[in-house]
Amino acid sequence: MYYYKEIKRTNSQYFFVLTGKSEEKKMIKAGIIGATGYAGSEIVRLLLGHKEVEIKWLGSRSYVGKKYAGIYQNFCELIDEECLDDNMEELARQVDVIFTATPQGLCASLINEEILSQAKVIDLSADFRIKDVKKYEEWYGIEHKAPQFIEEAVYGLCEINREDIKKARLIANPGCYPTCSTLSIYPLLKEGMIDPNTIIIDAKSGTSGAGRGAKVDNLFCEVNENIKAYGVATHRHTPEIEDQLGNACGQEVRINFTPHLIPMNRGILVTAYASLTQEVSYEEVKAAYDKYYAKERFVRVLDKDVCPQTKWVEGSNYVDVNFKIDPRTNRVIMMGALDNIVKGAAGQAVQNMNLLFGFDEAEGLYQIPMCP
Repeated sequence: MYYYKEIKRTNSQYFFVLTGKSEEKKMIKAGIIGATGYAGSEIVRLLLGHKEVEIKWLGSRSYVGKKYAGIYQNFCELIDEECLDDNMEELARQVDVIFTATPQGLCASLINEEILSQAKVIDLSADFRIKDVKKYEEWYGIEHKAPQFIEEAVYGLCEINREDIKKARLIANPGCYPTCSTLSIYPLLKEGMIDPNTIIIDAKSGTSGAGRGAKVDNLFCEVNENIKAYGVATHRHTPEIEDQLGNACGQEVRINFTPHLIPMNRGILVTAYASLTQEVSYEEVKAAYDKYYAKERFVRVLDKDVCPQTKWVEGSNYVDVNFKIDPRTNRVIMMGALDNIVKGAAGQAVQNMNLLFGFDEAEGLYQIPMCP
């Protein structure tokens, strides 16, 4: 397998050379199940730029035996390997970490104690995000095949659960909407500045969030020059968001969450609303955000009156957040933007891997947002 090896760094600039397997240093070995989906291919892209990791396994049930670069031509001359299957037990014997970028239910149906005793697992599905099995089965409409591992799984929102992540065997990589929603709201909820029973979240996502499978609703003529709400009052990320916000304030939380599909490839924009519990100034609210995010590598609290935009985080692991107090209604508007495939999926998974293995948390994630 090929990878990029860093050969020089000056200030903030990096220079890379494409090499073969390294004999000079021991690198951890990674395998990806679901490597041909959008999130899976993004993990591949990020790991190729990671100086501590070698990709050993590209698993795809749909493309077994086919050249990976023939499926994603952006990897032409970078990856020569063919896709393998999703045999997680065999994969665990060959690698140190397994990424599962698969539909709900698959990871839970494959995982077992033997696998977890040999390799770390970072699951990008919802299988281990929700601690209540009945709640998971109700919202996702499937039986959970591995409830015995739910309790030990760590919810991989790095900015909040960093220390627990470092000690984990199984990481539940957060969903894209929950990541943006939670990080936008968390400081004010944690500090008791907003009423948790008044939270309304309006979110918008690019079409890549629906995956690579062919669906009529995602055809160009259906999406172009159009915007529509979907999953109104029923979207499956609702209980995940409620659980994380509930953890922040120590009580049960019920929200209204409405996602929208918009005609762009990448990006999520969250606009959330809540009633203030007391009269607050801009400085007090800003101090709450800075308390939790001032030292964070990937959360950027924007200047006053600057609204987050998806364009300014595209292709990166950054989350931009900000807020606006509305004294007329005694409410606060909390805003956030991220790239749904990077920080909302693959980038966060790599960030979790870095914590698991003691690497620099930002390794492999130095990408500057793309513009235009």
